[in-house]
Amino acid sequence: MPRPIVLYVRYVDWVSHKFGLLAMYLIFMMIGVLLLDAFTRNIVNIPLHWCIEMAQFTLAAYYTLGGAHSLQLGDHVRMDLLYERLSERGKARMDVATSGFMIFYLVCLLIGAISSTLYSLEYNQKLMSVWNPPVAPIKIVMVFGIVLMLLQVLSTLFKDIASARGETIPGVKMHEEPTL
Repeated sequence: MPRPIVLYVRYVDWVSHKFGLLAMYLIFMMIGVLLLDAFTRNIVNIPLHWCIEMAQFTLAAYYTLGGAHSLQLGDHVRMDLLYERLSERGKARMDVATSGFMIFYLVCLLIGAISSTLYSLEYNQKLMSVWNPPVAPIKIVMVFGIVLMLLQVLSTLFKDIASARGETIPGVKMHEEPTL
C-alpha cells in the first residue's frame, strides 16, 4: 500500500480508538445523571427536569462517537448468512464489494445531519420541554461522530483492499486497537 494510505489508516484508527475510549466513559456520566435524577426525585423530592434530557444527549454522543471504534474493532452487527463460511480473503472481498453501501448511507446521513445542525444554529432551536435546552451542541457532536465513522469506513476499506490482495498494511491489523 502507498505510504499516504498507510499513514491515513494509522491516524484514523488511532483517532477512532481515542474517541471510542472517550465514548465508553460517557456511559458513566449517563449513569451518574440518572442516579442523581432518581435520588433527587425519590429521596429528596426535588425533581430535576434536566436529568432525563441530559441522559438522552449523553446516550446520543455515546453511540455516535463510539460508532467508528465499533467499526474498527469489528464489533458492529453484521448479517452473515454466507459471510462466516468465506475465507479471510473472501471476507475482505465481500467487505470491499459492500462498503459502497455503507459509504452511501453515511454520506446521506451526514448531509441530513449537517442540514439539521445548520437549521438548529440559524434558528436557535431548542427542545420544547421544561428545561428547554438548545439542540445544536449535540447535533454538532453527532455530525463529528458521523464524519469519524465515514473516515473509519474508508480506513477499513483500505485494510480490506490490502487483505483481498493478500497484502497487509505495515503496523496495522484488522479489528485490533491501534498504536501510532
